Amino acid sequence: MTTLENRPNTALLVVDVQNGVVAGAHERDAVVANIGGLVEKARREQVPVVWVQHSDEDLARGSDEWRIVPELTPGDAEPLVEKGYGDSFEDTTLETVLSDLGVGRLVVVGAETDACIRSTLHGAFVRGYDATLVGDAHTNGDKTAWGAPAPDQVIAHTNLYWSFQAAPGRTAGTVETKNVDFGGTS
Repeated sequence: MTTLENRPNTALLVVDVQNGVVAGAHERDAVVANIGGLVEKARREQVPVVWVQHSDEDLARGSDEWRIVPELTPGDAEPLVEKGYGDSFEDTTLETVLSDLGVGRLVVVGAETDACIRSTLHGAFVRGYDATLVGDAHTNGDKTAWGAPAPDQVIAHTNLYWSFQAAPGRTAGTVETKNVDFGGTS
């Protein structure tokens, strides 16, 4: 139902599953395993997998912290988009990559829930994409020392409010890994 014309395809968007981003993340191993399962499912179904990799002064390009976790390996033909802002669309090649693939619907996984995942979901939605969040395939670190809720509460809240996101001509929603349907809508 995307508002983008001639963009009937779905892509799995894997955001910032990097060593330095998820090292201390909530339920890291379970989330990475869910993402790995979705990557394999997407590949089997010939659904594009698009990887996003963040770098900034605290996550230096080329460093071990910057690298994608060893459990996940982007395929040689799978696009990898480098970014420096929370929204994966901001000042990147992501829109061009998705346009070239005919993608109008995104299934979003990765880290961090309260930063890059939220920014990317909203960025996609306002640009006309259908955007589905996989509720058990995103995570974040503990920021309670700075007044944030506990990580499980941040994740639960994001899953809740994204389930009710609405706008004309677009769909949004939250789905569990086991219920991801790359061919359907949210």
